[in-house]
Amino acid sequence: MKKRVNSVEDMDVFKKAHKITIEIYKITKAFPQHENFALVSQMRRAAYSIPSNLMEGGYRINKKEYRHFVGIARGSVGELKYFLLLSKDLGYLSEGKYSFLRELAEEVSKMLGGLIKSLTETDTNTDTKHG
Repeated sequence: MKKRVNSVEDMDVFKKAHKITIEIYKITKAFPQHENFALVSQMRRAAYSIPSNLMEGGYRINKKEYRHFVGIARGSVGELKYFLLLSKDLGYLSEGKYSFLRELAEEVSKMLGGLIKSLTETDTNTDTKHG
């Protein structure tokens, strides 16, 4: 039995996206100062784009708009995954921290993919019923 979700903040995908955002803010504090307006800024922007787009989409009028914002959130996960790789390869992230964050990002990406699919199926089912 699926649990009832009353708001975006109740969704597991939102909670995980928020968690990864907090982690990104924490780890980027230790990055070199010369990266503050480059990699740090980009990583933080990509990270907070995930939950913020879920929130914005959840407040939109219809499921098609919501699906669009979930798609943007998923794109931000892809961007973040690259920044994680770059940070590891530049020596700013340990292999262990990289693996942990990469795995969390992958999990969020899969969850967003499932949400997109469910929103698409709902639209298809609705269109069929009202034909």
